[in-house]
Amino acid sequence: MGERWTDEAHLRWERACLERARAGDRAAFAELYRVFAPELYRRVLMPRLGHAQAAQDALSETFRTFLERMDRYEDEGKSVWVWLARVAANKAMDMHRVKARTGRGLANFERLIEPLVAPTPSPGAELEARGEQARIHGHISATLDKLNPRYRRAIELRFFEDRPRQQCAEALEVKLGTFDVLLLRALRAFRREWEAMMAAPSHHVEVP
Repeated sequence: MGERWTDEAHLRWERACLERARAGDRAAFAELYRVFAPELYRRVLMPRLGHAQAAQDALSETFRTFLERMDRYEDEGKSVWVWLARVAANKAMDMHRVKARTGRGLANFERLIEPLVAPTPSPGAELEARGEQARIHGHISATLDKLNPRYRRAIELRFFEDRPRQQCAEALEVKLGTFDVLLLRALRAFRREWEAMMAAPSHHVEVP
């Protein structure tokens, strides 16, 4: 932590801004954001995430958390930078975890729908392959019908329309990081419904 954040004059300024912000002064909160956001982005978030949009999403989440917890924050003689940097680092870690879990969910779902997009292995197997495709497609459609419409749309955009993540986020009018979380939840909901369907004795499709 540099001298800038430990300077006594700066600490007095921080406390004054915090007091005003806690009283509902939006300009004071904006001042805190103006001072700390660029440094959090440059020194904490970009080195951990390496992606501008992801770092910006994490920065927004950091200050949203700060706004929610500001009344309970105690400086203990330290700059608020210490607390913000810790929160930002945790937000970055959370994004990595979501990305990893979503990646596993994507791999499972892609394996499930592979028969729908894979080429027919040989002319002699065409009829059998079409029958398998129709059966799996029917099961997937039935499962999607049980999902929250927003979850269903997230899956359709990413998999069946094969759009990039950023385009999916724009179509749902959310930020990229929010879309990643939404897709993860959608895949989890799909898996729950799929497993319930496959538990019925008449179904024999392998669960991913």
